[in-house]
Amino acid sequence: MERQEWLSERRTAVEGNYDLEAPTYDSYDPATDVHRRFVARLIETCRPGGTLLDAACGTGPYIQMVLDAGRHVVGVDQSAGMLGQAQAKFPDARFEQVGLQELAFDLEFDGVMCLDAMEHVPPEDWPRVLENFVRAVPPGEHVYLTLEQVGRRVIEEAFEEATAEGLPVVFGEVIAGDTGGYHHYADRERVSGWLADAGLQVVDEEDEWLEGYGYRHLFLRTPIR
Repeated sequence: MERQEWLSERRTAVEGNYDLEAPTYDSYDPATDVHRRFVARLIETCRPGGTLLDAACGTGPYIQMVLDAGRHVVGVDQSAGMLGQAQAKFPDARFEQVGLQELAFDLEFDGVMCLDAMEHVPPEDWPRVLENFVRAVPPGEHVYLTLEQVGRRVIEEAFEEATAEGLPVVFGEVIAGDTGGYHHYADRERVSGWLADAGLQVVDEEDEWLEGYGYRHLFLRTPIR
């Protein structure tokens, strides 16, 4: 199987998994204290009455924080099931069904957050997604991303198993276990290169380790054009 065909299948699997889990997704709270602290920081950089883009918003676990702070929010996600849950909770908010790779907003927002989603983006699509985030806001505004992390041995074992099956994987991709069909654990140095190429400056970052996995929280500033 060609890699692009395989990646297309993996993306469809991820979307289907989220559609399936949508009705019960809110039984689990994905927000950690660090997530909430970084979201609050992004809100503070957004002008009063301004609008944030919640990219891959899921069921909207952070939307109430934005609304309570007197800002507006637009949520986008490729999963119709997740958007349906979010819209039911926030009937007056704006939601659109679109994937990270297809975002086409132009200077429409005062900041962007993309939480617990970049692990579903393959390496080929990282530059495009980052460019989409940068284009969505004026120069000098902020983007908050989280990157999921696991131990290197997990990645090594997944790579060995997948290549043994003849799958067109690259190192860092995991499709077994609780991955929703596809995870890509991007190498830190490569992420730094992608960020630099997009003109994104790291303002702050924090590693957070939980039981068996963790997050790299990145608070970024878009380039001054």
